[in-house]
Amino acid sequence: MLSYILRRIAYGALILLGVNLATFFLFFTVNTPDDMARLNLGGKRITQEAVEKWKVERGYDKPLYWNTQASGTAQLTETIFWDRSVSLFALEFGRADSESAGDIGAEVATRMWVSLQMALPLFILQVIASTAFALLLVMLRGTRLDVWGVVACVVMLSISSLFYIIVGQFLFSRVLKLAPISGYAPGLDAVKFLLLPILLSLVARLGGEARLYRAMFLEEIGKDYVRTARAKGLSEMRVLYRHVLRNALIPIITSAGSYLPYVFLGSLVFESFFGLPGLGAYVIEAIGKQDFAIVRTMVFLGSLLYIATYVLIDIAYTWADPRVRLG
Repeated sequence: MLSYILRRIAYGALILLGVNLATFFLFFTVNTPDDMARLNLGGKRITQEAVEKWKVERGYDKPLYWNTQASGTAQLTETIFWDRSVSLFALEFGRADSESAGDIGAEVATRMWVSLQMALPLFILQVIASTAFALLLVMLRGTRLDVWGVVACVVMLSISSLFYIIVGQFLFSRVLKLAPISGYAPGLDAVKFLLLPILLSLVARLGGEARLYRAMFLEEIGKDYVRTARAKGLSEMRVLYRHVLRNALIPIITSAGSYLPYVFLGSLVFESFFGLPGLGAYVIEAIGKQDFAIVRTMVFLGSLLYIATYVLIDIAYTWADPRVRLG
């Protein structure tokens, strides 16, 4: 298993390098540092002196890939590529492009905990609720409740998250006044601001996840080992929870594990609408300000988290099914 994990990590490093190179080329070749300076300084009627000052403050006055005026290793290290691309592998994100954004690393470290406060409970509740609802539908398969449950799943997954947000804010905040419409407070006071977005996000994802899990369970329930378990006199509840659920864990782990990066990166839509100062809102703000340094950093972190997540998913397969061997 160790050799397999090391090989996957090596593949992941190559993928991350490719993503980093493509991102750097896109941001610094299509948009030159002079273009970035004019975008951040506010238009076309900007003096070249102001552009040069902006570039010096952010280290964009250096050559892109190779510094012919330096000597030795400084020819490579005294470049924008080294400062803004290679440094990401050491998790050194540097300064944001906009005037008031500050150090990117400090902002990521602070906002990550806000995103975790929302996304981690949501991730756990999502897996539990979707699995339980799917098992209930399978237990009631062939009945009207099963049919209406599937219809409800299709309706829920067909509705945009924006609809849940708007209706939820109007109903629970303005009409019933059960939760604040937006905002955030540190400590235990954060609970009252997080309850509504967690609930609405859970409902928005429940339909698609439950319908997927139901299909997985129905595929498992027709196999020989299930018929054998029933023939031995096991109750339907025990068959579902001890046999069907356990043998369907691999696709569930795959589906649920793909959501793990969002646990750290936050939800773009929900954080923006509910005024939560997490990483999702940070990305939206950066796009609005055309702050390419923040966007590049978040693309890198997203790629890193996806690669790490799928390595963890592979390891989790061996826990879920002893027959799986990584080699």
